[in-house]
Amino acid sequence: MIAMIKGVLMEKGEGEAVIMTASGLGMRVMCSMNTLSALPMAGGECTLHTYMNVREDAMELFGFLKREEKDMFQRLISVSGVGPKIALAVLGSMPLSDLRLAILTGDAAALARAPGIGKKTAQRLSLELKDKLAQDALGGTVGMEDIAVTSAVDAPAQDAVSEAMLALKSLGYTPQEAANALKGVKGQGNTADELIRAALRHMAQNG
Repeated sequence: MIAMIKGVLMEKGEGEAVIMTASGLGMRVMCSMNTLSALPMAGGECTLHTYMNVREDAMELFGFLKREEKDMFQRLISVSGVGPKIALAVLGSMPLSDLRLAILTGDAAALARAPGIGKKTAQRLSLELKDKLAQDALGGTVGMEDIAVTSAVDAPAQDAVSEAMLALKSLGYTPQEAANALKGVKGQGNTADELIRAALRHMAQNG
């Protein structure tokens, strides 16, 4: 399987790019809009993490500028009814951090804005991936920093605080940053979704 490709970008079009490798092989790679927009101009060098999808009638190569985007792609296609092309559409519909947040908070309306995604599929995405993303954020364990946060914040309910903590960590914030933000918005929400949005606003205003 091809795990990574490096070469010169020859051209890019709607949903795809052509990369010439050092061996002289031109590879057609399908990409999300986020990856395509971040690629250099034609003639520039680039490296993509890749995923090969093998079907009876074709072999398709999908490319991602960031490993995190490839990981999310693989999560998405693990959901029943979501194929590679739909997964690319979902990835390209919003920044990766927003996509994680939409899944973790069950924001089906945001997910359904991606082309080819209906309300039921959006709900299934969140239902099937929410716990997996939460486990990714924790690395499979509950750390002392999570206990410290839930102890330091008295209200609302501890489960909402814990869920908000997981979501913020999955968005790339350190445990300390997430903890400080949640302490800073104490009492400003009763649900995980409200806490997350309040914490993000707090960090943006005090960043």
